[in-house]
Amino acid sequence: MHTYLLPMKKHSSVTTCNCFAIRQAARFVSQLYERHYAKAGVTAAQFSLLAFIAEAGKTGMSEISEAMVMDRTTLVRALKPLERDGYVISEPEGKGSRKLLLRLSAKGETKFLEGVECWRAAQAEYAALVGAERADDLRQMLLAIPAGAAA
Repeated sequence: MHTYLLPMKKHSSVTTCNCFAIRQAARFVSQLYERHYAKAGVTAAQFSLLAFIAEAGKTGMSEISEAMVMDRTTLVRALKPLERDGYVISEPEGKGSRKLLLRLSAKGETKFLEGVECWRAAQAEYAALVGAERADDLRQMLLAIPAGAAA
């Protein structure tokens, strides 16, 4: 055994680490959803962006960044392929405004609807795997964490 692990072993292990468990589950769930989204030619992150923008109609970078708990640089990188492929359009909020609003193009709306079918299949597979009630309970608990309402 490596000696650098000994201090952790005295009090806990990776199986009692919240971060380890959440990241492990996130990777597993992401892989499940990625498999489904691949049929629509988008990633889970791209679909989440398309879904947020579709629901908002028009939205700014700061609103997306805050809702998705992403820093602006990561968000810009994630949006680039969606803009490049013509799914997302950015335009000034108003005449002379520096703030850009994002919206789905017609092509983006079509891609989003294609992704919704994949999302439904992924949701069904996940619910079958963990149980619909547990899936709902877990989702509600996880959504409460960044909102500060998890207590």
